[in-house]
Amino acid sequence: MRYVVAVAETNSFTRAAERCLVVQSALSHQIARLERELGARLFERTSRRVRLTPAGAAFLPAARQCLDAAERAATEVAAAVGEVRGRLAVGLIPTVAAVDIPGALRDFRRQYPYVRISLRVGASDELAEQVKQGTIEVAFLGLPTTARPQGVNVRELARDRLVAVVAPDHPLAGEPAVDLRRLSAEVFVDLPPKTAGRAQSDQAFSAAGLSRDVAFEVTTADFMARLVGQGLCVAMLPSAYAPQLTGVTTIEVTDAPARVEYVIWSRVSCTPAATAFLAILDIPAALGTERNQHDLV
Repeated sequence: MRYVVAVAETNSFTRAAERCLVVQSALSHQIARLERELGARLFERTSRRVRLTPAGAAFLPAARQCLDAAERAATEVAAAVGEVRGRLAVGLIPTVAAVDIPGALRDFRRQYPYVRISLRVGASDELAEQVKQGTIEVAFLGLPTTARPQGVNVRELARDRLVAVVAPDHPLAGEPAVDLRRLSAEVFVDLPPKTAGRAQSDQAFSAAGLSRDVAFEVTTADFMARLVGQGLCVAMLPSAYAPQLTGVTTIEVTDAPARVEYVIWSRVSCTPAATAFLAILDIPAALGTERNQHDLV
């Protein structure tokens, strides 16, 4: 099954054999043996390319599920004898500030060196959906105070207010504070529409009866700051995250919107690696239904 998945993902028997650390003849032999057992060809092979047959396309999802199940079984056995193995996929928004993610991963890696770790940066709503689907185990989100993660275990980490971010030579740079009405006259850079990060600012301006010109839309906070530093626009970012930026000036916003940072994980199952990572953060993976009911949605 691993060989089939490798060929399907690389479209090459040669590259698949390299990935699986076997000679190509052995890989080809095992796949041919599996095809005989199944009574169907899984790949169409020509001198120029390799592609899945309809039977192969039908076989591939089940093969991946079987491999995932086998890996989960192995990690559960390891955990039962006190050893955490397997994989840990962590999702995070670009502006996470409530947790020192690199520091937490450093501590986790020291204790559990056999866990393979992947980090995925994205928007809060996308990350929450991936946790529900089991694609990632743990995610760090930032949401407006009017929203809260649904269908997952959730723990609130911190609350923060947004600040204005401007170029050092901007006319507002010397001001101790500014309000939304004054900012509404500026050209903005912000996250794409319908993202949680964008909603924080949109809702605040709308509630104040104000509109603004968002001329630039980007997906990362660091690039937002680069545009701001060139004097092209201004931005609003969380105050706890803003000190990480260089080449810009931050200003308090008197009527600034707030955001809440959360950590979330699956209600259905929590892998030994995810449980161990949450423990590094002093968060119990199995929240009690009474004592921590306010943390469950």
